[in-house]
Amino acid sequence: MISATRRWLRRNRSTFAISFGVLGVGYIAGQYVLSKISEARERMTSDRIARENLRRRFQQNQEDCTFTVLALLPTAAENILDALPVENITHELQQQKAERLGRSVGASELAPSERSSGTPSVTEDDGRSLSSFQTESFLHTSQLAGSTSADGENSSPKPRKTKAQLWTELKISSITRSFTLLYTLALLTLLTRIQLNLLGRRNYLSSVVSLASYQPNDSTISLENHDDDKAEQTYGNDFDTNRRFLTFSWWLLHRGWRDIMEKVEVAVKEVFGPLNPREDVSLERLSSLIVEVRKKVEGTTEEERRTQKWLPYLLPPLDQEDYVLHESGMSSTPPSSSPSSSDFPLPDPTSSTTVASHGQAPTTSTSATALPTSPLLRRLLDETSDLIESPPATHILTLLLDTLFSHLTDHVLRVQAFKIPLPTPSSPSERITEILDVSDAAASKAKLATILAVISRQAHAIGNGVPNEYVQAMEGVKQVEAFAAVVYSSHFEVEETVRDDGVRIEEEIRKEDERVAEEVAKVENETLARGTVSGVVGATWGIWDSVWGRVVGGGEAAITG
Repeated sequence: MISATRRWLRRNRSTFAISFGVLGVGYIAGQYVLSKISEARERMTSDRIARENLRRRFQQNQEDCTFTVLALLPTAAENILDALPVENITHELQQQKAERLGRSVGASELAPSERSSGTPSVTEDDGRSLSSFQTESFLHTSQLAGSTSADGENSSPKPRKTKAQLWTELKISSITRSFTLLYTLALLTLLTRIQLNLLGRRNYLSSVVSLASYQPNDSTISLENHDDDKAEQTYGNDFDTNRRFLTFSWWLLHRGWRDIMEKVEVAVKEVFGPLNPREDVSLERLSSLIVEVRKKVEGTTEEERRTQKWLPYLLPPLDQEDYVLHESGMSSTPPSSSPSSSDFPLPDPTSSTTVASHGQAPTTSTSATALPTSPLLRRLLDETSDLIESPPATHILTLLLDTLFSHLTDHVLRVQAFKIPLPTPSSPSERITEILDVSDAAASKAKLATILAVISRQAHAIGNGVPNEYVQAMEGVKQVEAFAAVVYSSHFEVEETVRDDGVRIEEEIRKEDERVAEEVAKVENETLARGTVSGVVGATWGIWDSVWGRVVGGGEAAITG
């Protein structure tokens, strides 16, 4: 029995060897496949967490942009309200009206029959117009203090303006003030989006690189302070540089708006100057007049709007950067030549000296010594200037202005001045009724004085409204988020960095930077031309993740931090 078993095993030993070999190879292959599947699952989970983390950071950054605009806007609004004191003009008109009424009392007592036979249309129109200015309006505190102090100091009588002159000044000032606030709000939104997204991108890159350079095998505890490491400051963790960079919005809040106001005022005088305050104006005509003002400010043709230079309103020239840092409290040493606020030379966007001072090296000796000493700050300012002058930024600014002026005309003036309710269609029959009533709405008219009263009150709503309906209206422009995503994920500028394993990644990232810029520009041009945003955002996330995957060199899990 035993010998028969031995002979059977001897005859089939090759079969058993092959069988055990096949089973062993199958087991090893199965374990290898399972390990690869587990790695792929972990990688997919890590990528998903990384994308969600990036999206969360991006969305939080956009919310910070909105809160920053709301915090900075009252500063510009106060300066603009002080420069154009519409309420003071209204107060002077009311004083003249009271004097005329006082003089008319004696005449009415002497000749009551003549008063009853006269036409009171002019007086009644003036009263209704002035009361509409007075209703829901108020004198700014600084304006009231300035007017009372001026009356106390100037004892000598100054020449009084006529009623026609006051109404003309009131008309130009009220429209210029609100339009200047709209332009300032749009420019402040664009500048804040660019600044905070540049810093958010650099801070995220800093966290990725610091986590990628972390060695999990190192079990030692280090108590050294690495807050001043060059790599972290290079990628955006230099707190002092970030503060200096953000304070350059001081230029728009205290200087740039003046140049905007002058340009808007010239356009308003040309368009609204011939109109009489008692004239009836339809909503359609008012919209066309506002469009004419915008054409004179922004440009008549598409090419003029695309080449419009907005940089001098947003950032100072090179020879005034030290002055801005000193005035904003970021520099303790005063600049060599600090102009006063009253005689500050405003830049001319069309002059060659202004363009050269923003885009090229200055030729004066003063500007040569006024450059910021930090290379990182210089790089951030140069990149901000390039983004502001780019065609996508001009396109986004036009969309923001379209939204703001549309909200003022089609929502506020439509309801408050023309008494036309907003359309709220909820059924096909209501939509048909609305279409039939469009002609009636377009034909409805209002006194220009009534329109001016609403526009004058809206200046306070634009600058100090809580909640600010104009900022909320801009939040609905989805192209702004697409532009922010492009800024957040393109034009990577990385200093030479060496990982602990001795592999230099500078050249790799520079090459990736060029490819990212080309792909983002191509996708942006295609999708923005069609008016869609999802393509830009989606392509941006994909390009962004591919870049970080190459930066960390296989350490995808580091991004999840």
